[in-house]
Amino acid sequence: MTEIILHEPLDMHLHLRDGDMLHTVAPLSARSFSGALIMPNLVPPITDGEMLRAYRRRILDAAGEECFEPYMTLFFKPEYDFDFLAPLAEEVTAIKLYPAGITTNSEGGVSGFDVETLRPALEAMSELGIPLCIHGETGGFVLDREREFVPIYEELAVAFPELSIVMEHITDAASLEALERHPNLYATITLHHLLITLDDVAGGMLQPHLFCKPIAKRPEDREALLHAALSAHPKVMFGSDSAPHPRHAKEAPGCAAGVFTAPIALPALAELFARHGKLENLQHFISLNAREIYQIDPPAKKVRLVDTPMQVPEKYGEVVPLFAGRKIGWSIADVEC
Repeated sequence: MTEIILHEPLDMHLHLRDGDMLHTVAPLSARSFSGALIMPNLVPPITDGEMLRAYRRRILDAAGEECFEPYMTLFFKPEYDFDFLAPLAEEVTAIKLYPAGITTNSEGGVSGFDVETLRPALEAMSELGIPLCIHGETGGFVLDREREFVPIYEELAVAFPELSIVMEHITDAASLEALERHPNLYATITLHHLLITLDDVAGGMLQPHLFCKPIAKRPEDREALLHAALSAHPKVMFGSDSAPHPRHAKEAPGCAAGVFTAPIALPALAELFARHGKLENLQHFISLNAREIYQIDPPAKKVRLVDTPMQVPEKYGEVVPLFAGRKIGWSIADVEC
């Protein structure tokens, strides 16, 4: 039997939603992860300290007794300035910028990327050491949206060289190339974008539970992402973008965007890295890189995974996970805090 012990695994891009959905999905991440960067795109979005603290309390309540740290984010607003952000600097791990209307609950995001309009907020973040996370897509043709956004990443990286900028859930080889050109650019990569291409989503019968934004791209893009993750590239880290929606919202006209991977992320990653003979690099992808990039010290947790198959449930509550009803080759043997 092959096994690996992961120390302080981190999910640096997680959607927990709120209300009943929060109570369904938060325990699934809190069991196996030491911490996660929590996305702020609720309705209404998390835009001030009072909302952030209240949401953090709800997350901890839903997580129960698990040793789990929710790293909190604000929904970016251009009007944020130093006086607003300074009192929150110890509570805000990052600020998430969404182009307006580009994904779920992003209607209040940024319209246009004029550097001077964004300067007061981004200079304050630079001075306070608060990273900027970006959902990087334009409103162009769906397969080109991320590639078209790369010049905006680069313009911001040059204009604010002291600001750490995280390109979220990258799917395109062009984003990886930009990563190499700028010392202050970093990236998260999801499990599903390491596994699927657009062909898996829409090459045969449409697979709504694989539909996400950014949409999965070409085989060569997936191979580039795989190479970066498997080789322990120091500027990339795991961010699941696990995005739960009830089954009726996925299997419907106007299918909601999001792939739910939280419950099976660690076993599936262990299986993937083992298959490629790179199991020794999983600790970097799942924790060490994020700890360095974000300068965080998560709660102690050891997760032992073994190459014993697990049966993935058909659903968790009303949410259908990746690989629903199928077996994957690895499973969590035990968790120790």
